[in-house]
Amino acid sequence: MPEVTRTTLQGLKQKGEKITMLTCYDATFAHTASRAGVEVLLVGDSLGMVLQGHDSTLPVSVADMAYHTACVKRGNQGAMILTDLPFMAYATLPQALENCAALMRAGAHMVKLEGGAWLAETVSRLADNGIPACVHLGLTPQSVNLFGGYKVQGRGEAQAQRLRDDAEALERAGAAMLLLECVPSELASEISLAAQVPVIGIGAGSGTDGQVLVMHDMLGLSLSGRMPKFVKNFMAGQDSLHGAFAAYVSAVKKREFPSDEHGFSA
Repeated sequence: MPEVTRTTLQGLKQKGEKITMLTCYDATFAHTASRAGVEVLLVGDSLGMVLQGHDSTLPVSVADMAYHTACVKRGNQGAMILTDLPFMAYATLPQALENCAALMRAGAHMVKLEGGAWLAETVSRLADNGIPACVHLGLTPQSVNLFGGYKVQGRGEAQAQRLRDDAEALERAGAAMLLLECVPSELASEISLAAQVPVIGIGAGSGTDGQVLVMHDMLGLSLSGRMPKFVKNFMAGQDSLHGAFAAYVSAVKKREFPSDEHGFSA
């Protein structure tokens, strides 16, 4: 696969071709997923749950993220590497700059932060320093204790308008990409159409510019035995990991996934 860049993703949005993204944490899976055509490998702080066995993403450190980013980089075959800034790693601007630098040196092409319009100054300063940022909106797992659990965000006009305003402010500040998690499908589609930058969804319906899943979920692996509503097992019916990744890419590109059953109403 030719090297995927920010320009590549912008071109896919403009053409109306869906973008594929999966979480990834090591060299072997990075090699397999990128060879299957996954365009963006997200080194997610979800590793705290699926690799480390924690009950949330909160215990994950910047050192953890840098280590796994470097592992992914070694196996990657041309995909873009997007790395999460973990909990409290960007509470101040100096923190954000220092920690982003560590992740970029480890191999990230773009970093991801969770939050709303309050991140605008940070996003702008990161861009000034050559660091593209993706901002995660909606259900932001690092704020699970504030939300009181993993709940759909953007229901009701007040919440919906806040998400619209946040997305607009962050794009204006220079965000390179937005990610919407557990947002009503109609609202996610509206935000995606309004944004000039790519908008990726997870539990946000089929109207976004692309889709992301936690790799372990899409392979049917779960410590709890429970799968979120927005997940599909792409390992079912496949005889190899490459086949599962290719099936995911194909289903997203052909707009077969997600279907209505994987989304949420307002």
